[in-house]
Amino acid sequence: MEAKGYCAHAANKPLEPFTFQRRELRDDDVLIDIKFCGICHSDIHSVRNEWGGAKYPVVPGHEIVGIVRTVGKTVTKFKAGDRVGVGCMVDTTSDSVPIENVQYSNGGMVMTYASDDREGQRTQGGYSNVIVVRDTFVVRVPDGLSMDAVAPLLCAGITLYSPLKHWKAGPGKKVASLGMGGLGHVGIKIAAAMGAEVTVLSQTLSKQADGLKFGAKDYFATSDPATFKTLSRRFDLVISTLSEASVDWAGIINSLKPEGTLVLLGVPATPIPLPVMPLLFGRRSVAGSLIGDIPETQEMLDFCAKHNIVSSIETIPIQKVNEAYERVLKSDVRYRFVIDISTL
Repeated sequence: MEAKGYCAHAANKPLEPFTFQRRELRDDDVLIDIKFCGICHSDIHSVRNEWGGAKYPVVPGHEIVGIVRTVGKTVTKFKAGDRVGVGCMVDTTSDSVPIENVQYSNGGMVMTYASDDREGQRTQGGYSNVIVVRDTFVVRVPDGLSMDAVAPLLCAGITLYSPLKHWKAGPGKKVASLGMGGLGHVGIKIAAAMGAEVTVLSQTLSKQADGLKFGAKDYFATSDPATFKTLSRRFDLVISTLSEASVDWAGIINSLKPEGTLVLLGVPATPIPLPVMPLLFGRRSVAGSLIGDIPETQEMLDFCAKHNIVSSIETIPIQKVNEAYERVLKSDVRYRFVIDISTL
């Protein structure tokens, strides 16, 4: 079926209108009319081939919220008119791949865009008016959550919820968010709702009022040399959302309690200089985390509905997507751009 969207035709070209074909519905597919799609920093990395391996054209977007138009004949979980979401995955590469923790399988997931599906066709993402997704990779958007503001939860929300849950953020735990952008601001809200004591570590104090409003108890500037003297051995868990490596990593690791963990979510363009001595002298750990699987993503949305958590957004028409990309790179958004797909 015909779909309309915006795509990149090359790494050095702006996104532009594009008409393409979606597959016809399989028996277990859901056809979704897209209403909103968030802009993730990884969209920019992908269309500009900063991670390598890009095959053009690329229609990005994996923070998708919409309404079910129709379903395949074996689908029972969803029906026309349902409010639904799609995140970073739309299928597995075969029926033998379980959906539990598929994000950590060895090539077992089909990504929402820039990935090859079971038929060998290149997937295209949510900067478009319609998408076809296997039913087990569709989640239900709870009533009460605004569809535009919930869109970033399909990536940013689950990217933070999963490690916070895994490393048991909650009452009695001190958690720091390293960075307070599109990812970090959602993590602050979720960690605070889990009952953890939350601190923001940001380059400056320019967003301090917002951080405290989102649920943080403390806020420190990483550019201040006194910060990490003050914070020595304070945190059980530090979550890094940074996409650059020019911070005091020794100070950050020293801010962990003995046996504390630094979890990396952002992907800096240059290698992180890992200081070994602070790790040894505190039996501290450095770990990574990706997204969550589909059951955990639904759990995250239900948690956010219970605690009235959505992303703080700026909604834009799709015609401003290239301008939005440049503003993301300048950190000129509070805190996530969401495309109104009706503007197509």
